[in-house]
Amino acid sequence: MSQVKQILQLHSQGNGNKTIARNLGISKNTVKSYLAKYRSSKISLATLLKMEDHALEKVFHPGNPAYKDNRFEELKGKLDYYVDELKKTGVTKQLLWEEYRLSNPTGYSLSQFSYHLSQHRLTKNPSMVLRHEPGEKLFVDFAGKKLSYIDPTTGEIIECQVFVACLPYSDYAFCMAVPSQRVDDFIYALTCCLESLGGVPKVLVPDNLKSAVIKANNYEPTINRALEDFANHYNMAVVPARARKPKDKALVENQVKLIYNRVYARIRNQQFFLLSELNSAIKEHTLKHNQTRMQKRDYCREEHFLSNEKHLLQELPTKAFEIKYYKEYKHGTNNHIYLGEDKHYYSAPYQYIGQKLKVVYTRSMVRIFHRHNLVAVHKREFGIGKYTTVEEHLCSTHQHYLNRSPEYYKDKAENLSKTLGELVRLIFAQDRYPEQLYKSCDGLFSLFKSTPRETFDKACRMAIDYQNYTYGFVLNVIKNKMTEYDQEEQPDQSLPQHNNIRGKEYYDNQLSLKF
Repeated sequence: MSQVKQILQLHSQGNGNKTIARNLGISKNTVKSYLAKYRSSKISLATLLKMEDHALEKVFHPGNPAYKDNRFEELKGKLDYYVDELKKTGVTKQLLWEEYRLSNPTGYSLSQFSYHLSQHRLTKNPSMVLRHEPGEKLFVDFAGKKLSYIDPTTGEIIECQVFVACLPYSDYAFCMAVPSQRVDDFIYALTCCLESLGGVPKVLVPDNLKSAVIKANNYEPTINRALEDFANHYNMAVVPARARKPKDKALVENQVKLIYNRVYARIRNQQFFLLSELNSAIKEHTLKHNQTRMQKRDYCREEHFLSNEKHLLQELPTKAFEIKYYKEYKHGTNNHIYLGEDKHYYSAPYQYIGQKLKVVYTRSMVRIFHRHNLVAVHKREFGIGKYTTVEEHLCSTHQHYLNRSPEYYKDKAENLSKTLGELVRLIFAQDRYPEQLYKSCDGLFSLFKSTPRETFDKACRMAIDYQNYTYGFVLNVIKNKMTEYDQEEQPDQSLPQHNNIRGKEYYDNQLSLKF
């Protein structure tokens, strides 16, 4: 507008169009056009020269006359309707224009109709410049295109997902390949990312992938339980990006495009035979990307991150994160719950038999809860069909059963009776299966409780004398009252003297006759 004022100023001094054009270095027709607009405005020259630039622009550039057309006024009221119709299956701009021309034969052509419709759609979805604080957020996403390596044993090409993260304030990037987008791999990639950054941001912003968000919602998305545990461990909040086509994670999507150019393209002609080899190459080129000068900046991403953001990140926890899995089982009558994941049994206190117990297990530990109270902790085992048992979880009867041993029975018998102790020692001196001997001892202890002490000791002595170290023999002695028969009172009886005795000579003679 300053040039327009100069044209008006020179015109007020009586200069002709050619002189004005020559002095200002512009076309004579341009001068003629502006002076024509001045005359048609019917505003005095002195008033125009006093106007501010914005007011003067309104006089000489009143805007596109197309928006003052009656046809636009008719179309404007229907633009919202047309935008909604375009969302329906099979509806196109061509179809809407044909319907528009049926009701407005003198209306806009297809090109003008499409132009006004597109302009209206842009006003419905404006973009906003977001401001990010240093150390506040970490955007994460998986690249749409995969990378791969070759299995050295089979020659099979194994495709990998590529995890990409960036800090929006410094645009510092992290990239690595993982086998899949499963929860385990996603959490592992996040852990590696935070360790690489050397700190923890306040907010994690993932895309709406299933490993992060179970149910997407613009207001209250349902976060995956494993990701919640991960965020709690690292003292972060999880705020997923909006569903469908959000613009609030444009930085990480732009970072993916840069990774395609600065990582994918650089390694496209290389062959890798291990995932670790692939990740080493990715790490090398991602570092170069972070050290490349940014456009319209006098610094690189790494410099910006190290100087302005890294010291504002939260400290990493000292203990590594392990994914927690949650199950609920009924406590079995055998004093154990069955963890179906490993097909393994873990004990819990017998008081909770028949009740529902919550099992929270990680890669290394198994914790069992009853109504939010921790009742058992085990080291995770992977033996199929085996049992992990804590003795204190069993009732006294079962504890006794587990504590059985030859020494246990010998000591117990010795404390009850010396004769019984001697018998039990002789029982375990036999070459028999231990379980059989344990049952014999249990039977003797039961007889000890139900039999008078003197009778029981005599029965045990008889078992020792006759070298029959069994529960059945002692029971029969007591049952048949054989202890009442006193052997010492019986006189020794020798065989009577008679002639019907065969001597050595008889048998020698019989042997010679046979041969």
